[in-house]
Amino acid sequence: MTVSMICQVNNNQIIVTLPPEFASQKEVHVEIDDLISERDRKLEIMRKAKSDALFLSDIEEINQDFKFIDGEI
Repeated sequence: MTVSMICQVNNNQIIVTLPPEFASQKEVHVEIDDLISERDRKLEIMRKAKSDALFLSDIEEINQDFKFIDGEI
């Protein structure tokens, strides 16, 4: 089984809680990557956007612009 997760670094250490499937394992392979993937970076930006006032007002403006067009279909 392979599990991928992003962990917070605190004082140059990470704490990893293994899934239950690993309970009987005596050893696991750990690979450290200091780069967050482009996809993960974009997902984090989208998570922040959902509470950004300017972004939400832009979305509302777009919805208003298309409100009447949608009714024509």
